[in-house]
Amino acid sequence: MKGRAYLWFISLVATIGGLMFGFDVGIISGAIPFIQPYFGWSELQLGWGVSSILVGAIIGAFGTGSLTEKYGRKRLLISVALFFAVSCAGMALAKSQALFISFRVLGGLAVGAVSVLSPMYVAEVAPPKIRGTLITIYQLAITMGILISYLVNFALHDVENNWRWMFATGLLPSIVFFVGLIFIPESPRWLVKAGFKEKARVVLERIGGAAFAGSEISEIENSLKDTGRGSGLRALFARRYRKVIILGLLLSVFVQITGINTVVDYAPKILIAAGLEIRNALLQTSLIGLVNFAFTFFAVWLIDRLGRKTFYIIGSSGMAVTLLMLAAAFHLEMNPLFTTICIMLFIAFFASCIGPAFWTLVAEMFPNRIRGQAVALASFTQWVFNFLVVLLFPYVLDALGGSVTFLFLSVMSLIQLMIAWFFIKETKGKSLEEIESLWD
Repeated sequence: MKGRAYLWFISLVATIGGLMFGFDVGIISGAIPFIQPYFGWSELQLGWGVSSILVGAIIGAFGTGSLTEKYGRKRLLISVALFFAVSCAGMALAKSQALFISFRVLGGLAVGAVSVLSPMYVAEVAPPKIRGTLITIYQLAITMGILISYLVNFALHDVENNWRWMFATGLLPSIVFFVGLIFIPESPRWLVKAGFKEKARVVLERIGGAAFAGSEISEIENSLKDTGRGSGLRALFARRYRKVIILGLLLSVFVQITGINTVVDYAPKILIAAGLEIRNALLQTSLIGLVNFAFTFFAVWLIDRLGRKTFYIIGSSGMAVTLLMLAAAFHLEMNPLFTTICIMLFIAFFASCIGPAFWTLVAEMFPNRIRGQAVALASFTQWVFNFLVVLLFPYVLDALGGSVTFLFLSVMSLIQLMIAWFFIKETKGKSLEEIESLWD
């Protein structure tokens, strides 16, 4: 297998990590109505039970940067696939809340690590013209994982010990991920950086031919030349990288505090609060997952045409408006169907614009010299804020009500729009080395 077919194969294998990411994050939503009474959790304990995966994700994202620079992308991805399998089995079999949360944290380690490794790997193997499309498939895989988890939740809602079976179904994609990783190569950019130039040339020739390989290796070597910039964590905080690091951190904060994971993790709870019974809440949550998955295809089609900045502006505007509508729905106690429609519109704007643009920018915006640590830092930051949002949401929703909660999220979306308008630089169609020069 060579050329475009080989590129798509290795990219799709890497993005199965995104499917596991989405599955592990989404499966808890349908389990909440059953697992909360099983363990006797209060609202704050429920927030901890749901968000505990994010503690693992924070650690996984933070530790992956230095490990991937030392051991490469492929070996860590294989370890991640094993972590996914063990955590799914452990949560399904857990008899105590301490054991359940321990395995959920283990799954979080895998989620955090894969959020760094999968998009970074795809960015490092993909040619500039289709890099955005291929990285967006990672976001598509996340939404597919969420959709699958919602459908599993609905299908099993009347089954005895249903929440255990919900988590156990994650074993199958974990095994597929592990087997597929055996057949992909190491990242050529990591190989050059680690001193294996000829191995990198073989990979690049298989992707794009000899001329492509020669050009890519030359650009990679030039970007890694020692110019007194340092390496590792020292370089990460060097003055010349300050602007791109700050922007990466801002994007990582706002992708979470605009509320996407309040909907992904708590959609049934939000709909029950709006007046639906549990069966209908789970059914409509599946429809929300379908919207999430379907609208990501717009990004696959358009992100390399319209560009990342345009996506951010459209998505942030749409999210601000739909969250305002959702706040009004709660304030005026409108029909639950209108609440569902507002949530679907919110998800549509995130799925088609912000989610894909965020992961694409994070994977491609940082220079070669610091990419591993910088992507890890950005991913670590978004997981920290993901944890805070998911932990506090049930308590805030109960204490302040839906109108105030969603009004706050709408304001956060407006601030995200301002950041995109004034600070994001367009990266479509540029090589990773050309993108690096944007920040000089």
